[in-house]
Amino acid sequence: MATGVLGPERADIDKGTLRQDRWWISPAVTFVVFTAFVVYSTWRAFAGANYYASPYLSPFYSPCLSTHCVSGASDFGQPIGFLPAWFSPALVILIFPLGFRLTCYYYRKAYYRAFWLSPAACAVPEPHKKYTGERRFPLILQNVHRWFFYAAFLIALILTYDAVIAFRNPQHEWGHMGLGTLILLVNVVLIWLYTLSCHSCRHITGGRLRNFSKHPVRYRFWTFVSKLNGHHARFAWASLVSVAVADFYVYLLATGAITDVRFF
Repeated sequence: MATGVLGPERADIDKGTLRQDRWWISPAVTFVVFTAFVVYSTWRAFAGANYYASPYLSPFYSPCLSTHCVSGASDFGQPIGFLPAWFSPALVILIFPLGFRLTCYYYRKAYYRAFWLSPAACAVPEPHKKYTGERRFPLILQNVHRWFFYAAFLIALILTYDAVIAFRNPQHEWGHMGLGTLILLVNVVLIWLYTLSCHSCRHITGGRLRNFSKHPVRYRFWTFVSKLNGHHARFAWASLVSVAVADFYVYLLATGAITDVRFF
């Protein structure tokens, strides 16, 4: 027997929804942008090349864990490189930031609506006949979001290091700045804003406390994260675009399609 908006206890309305606004625009835009990012990131991850243009390293390949990384590409990855030359290091690295995003509370809402139409929008019936929640495989894996947060936090630290060493010229001399430096810097700021505004981060900083007055430091952190949390969706979109732009800029430099604009 049908349930929800199609159940027998609801009013018999012959229309799927009575909404007059363009409710389908938001899920449609989400579907297009997410699909474009998945296609682009998949192509770049399997490419295994054109990810370093001194002094810039693509965020998709940081840290480079291959035994045959381009010279100078990663101070973190090269000493412990274990992946064979034929295996793209991005296929391992991207597991963690992508896992963090896929299990993110905001992204769940976004792709549930855009890809599964569950539901596509408020007051719009979904095509599914039953709802089992996130209690079964594979959606039960959404519960590992906090563990992906720890990994994403570590990746953000590494990307911060990459942004700092980008204040060098191609000969690795300090005190220089190019357009690539600015792009990597903006990207890592947006990555940090998205990571720290995470719901799990908010719970880690202030969860399970009976009295905030006894934990003033954690309370200040919780207050800061709570303010960021209100803009979590914006940071999610902005950082998704910025990480793709950063990778594509390094790709263009590495292939020789463009040259870096040097400010000083």
